[in-house]
Amino acid sequence: MAQVQHSFSLLDTHLLEDLQLAKVAVVHTEWNDKIVRELINGFEGILHHFKGDIVGKVAVPGCFELPFACRQLWSHYEHKDNRPEAIVAFGAVIRGGTPHFEYVSKAVTDGILQLNLMLPIPVIFGVLTLDNEDQAWERLGGVHGHKGEEAAITALKMIRNARNLG
Repeated sequence: MAQVQHSFSLLDTHLLEDLQLAKVAVVHTEWNDKIVRELINGFEGILHHFKGDIVGKVAVPGCFELPFACRQLWSHYEHKDNRPEAIVAFGAVIRGGTPHFEYVSKAVTDGILQLNLMLPIPVIFGVLTLDNEDQAWERLGGVHGHKGEEAAITALKMIRNARNLG
């Protein structure tokens, strides 16, 4: 199982110090809101540290709706000066006693993959797929790091890459 010590290069932020005014949008679920709120808190801490800006925030009922809302958000901002350079999708799917977990997890994963192939900006996968709620807290500051912070770092690194290649 991957632990925080296995991702030192992901967490290396020294190349982000010169990144100026990165613009990021967030789409997040209302379902499992305690977990999602902590993902967003970690994300916002990193983004503010690097003087990034959240240009839009959209809440949706559940993870299944994340891909549609990300596409809709991009369509809304596409021709505006403050359009995001990345979108981060946050949610949490917790396994229950029915196959619902597998259907939702696959749908949101496939949907965000399709957005990454279709949109001109990256959509960062900030969705936790968990067997139980305890696993969430292991990923929100525990042995597996803080996935909200990692999503922010990923978004900023992808923005830096796009700027350097553009």
